[in-house]
Amino acid sequence: MSEAIVILIACPPGDVPAALASGLVEAGLAACVNHLPGMRSTYRWEGKVVTDAEDLLLVKTVRESFAAVEAFVAAHHPYEVPEIVALPIAAAHAPYLRWLETSVPASQYGTARS
Repeated sequence: MSEAIVILIACPPGDVPAALASGLVEAGLAACVNHLPGMRSTYRWEGKVVTDAEDLLLVKTVRESFAAVEAFVAAHHPYEVPEIVALPIAAAHAPYLRWLETSVPASQYGTARS
């Protein structure tokens, strides 16, 4: 069984989060993407502390697809340095994990269809 992961992607509000979410699922790179709007992020950028409104995507996938997800997001994200951070799923409901794995076909690993 593949290792399940969750990838965090911060996005500007608007059309970008929905486009990334549907693109990742349609490309077979993610089983599910949750879109959490209304987040506030405070970060350091170009020597200044900045606070912005952002949306957060929670991408449920498998470790083998991380490189393809990363390439897809980097190609379609408006930020110069997008947040693309993977976290392992330490434990989960076994039927959910089976569904997740079958929803991300192994043939998609290493691809980043546009």
